[in-house]
Amino acid sequence: MGFVGMILVAVVVVHAYLWRRLVRASTTPGSRSRRVLTWGLVVLAALMVVTFGGSRLGLGMDVERVVAWPGYLWLAVMFYLFVLGLVMEVPRAVATFVVSRRRRTAEAAVPAERADGEAAPVDEAVLAAPVDEVVLAGAAAGGGATAQGTATTGRPVAEGVEADPPALDRRLFISRTASAVVAVGALATVGYGVSEALGDPVIERVPIRLPRLDPRMSGLRIAVVSDIHLGPLTGRGHTERIVRMINGLEADAVTIVGDLVDGTVAELGHLATPLKSLESRYGAYFVTGNHEYYTAEGPQEWIEELRSLGVRPLRNERVEIRHGGAVLDLAGVNDLNGVPSGDGPDLDKALGGRDANRPVVLMAHQPVQVTQAAAHGVDLQLSGHTHGGQMAPFNLLVPLQQPVVSGLASVPRTGGGQTQVYVTRGAGFWGPPVRVGAPPEITLIELHA
Repeated sequence: MGFVGMILVAVVVVHAYLWRRLVRASTTPGSRSRRVLTWGLVVLAALMVVTFGGSRLGLGMDVERVVAWPGYLWLAVMFYLFVLGLVMEVPRAVATFVVSRRRRTAEAAVPAERADGEAAPVDEAVLAAPVDEVVLAGAAAGGGATAQGTATTGRPVAEGVEADPPALDRRLFISRTASAVVAVGALATVGYGVSEALGDPVIERVPIRLPRLDPRMSGLRIAVVSDIHLGPLTGRGHTERIVRMINGLEADAVTIVGDLVDGTVAELGHLATPLKSLESRYGAYFVTGNHEYYTAEGPQEWIEELRSLGVRPLRNERVEIRHGGAVLDLAGVNDLNGVPSGDGPDLDKALGGRDANRPVVLMAHQPVQVTQAAAHGVDLQLSGHTHGGQMAPFNLLVPLQQPVVSGLASVPRTGGGQTQVYVTRGAGFWGPPVRVGAPPEITLIELHA
């Protein structure tokens, strides 16, 4: 099953659940509200399919920009409706059980009271019955205000006096309350997430000790940014802000560790132009991420575009960073998604023939590449890809594919010692412009001996 096929299945399953729990359970059959909500879900589901399949269907960036905002925002709302709906299943089940138990108790008490010749109070039984049944019961008893009032309250109502309205079915009340809680919670979460995703990235200052680092290089500062994701939801201002914040760090080197774009140079080249203003003592460097391989023209056109902007791509290669009379190797490898096209990572090529006594910092988009990096004696790997989960609780699923969600970790290195890996949460977003529990990040790493 292809990507689009999986998306279709997921869209159908989740929307079917939302309809069952939020629409059917909280509306009455044939009601106008049920029809409106049902068709609303159908339209939003179709919009999501178009949003995901836009580039694959060849709709063009102009069309994608039109559908992306509502489509991706609904994806985020849908996700949190689904998550919060699952969370509400337990209290909903408990409340329904309590109501059912009271209903059975009330129904059991009616025959006993009638056997004693007393009038049977039916408030509990009526409150537990659907509204339609209450009205029909009143009509069957003789119709009119008196009959309806008696059925509803258990007490006779004087002729000509308007009766109380039928009691709301308690099951319906529970469903509507649960649906309201879920809806408000989802909208509030997405609203918060949008403000996080579109706000300024957090500056994370991370000191890292490299035992093999020459003391003369202590204090070397490397700015790390990843997952900028220039695309239909971002503007030039997104790039300008990132460049401005990186320049404010006064880093010795800048590293862009993949997933810069979600489109072609023709579509997004103008958004990348501010990268030519990046400032650092030893230059700015780039390695491909998986999304560079998803673009219609592939990564090569972006490699050339970045070169023209003064950003050096490291294509399974390395450069020497000379600082304070000492030397550090900065290497970069292609993303794993380049393997099918013969453009995958090659650590032997990137690290072969170097002085093994010198420390090496490796740029590799995916944290999972740290296993191979450790086997090649890498001291520090800089990665992105995970977005820190972007929208909690997705962060709980990331470890199924990647060894590190975000932050600093280490693995045993061949030949002794540890290979450290730092995973940045990324400065942009993919899909929904929403970040919950994983704010955007620009990292300033300071190396120490």
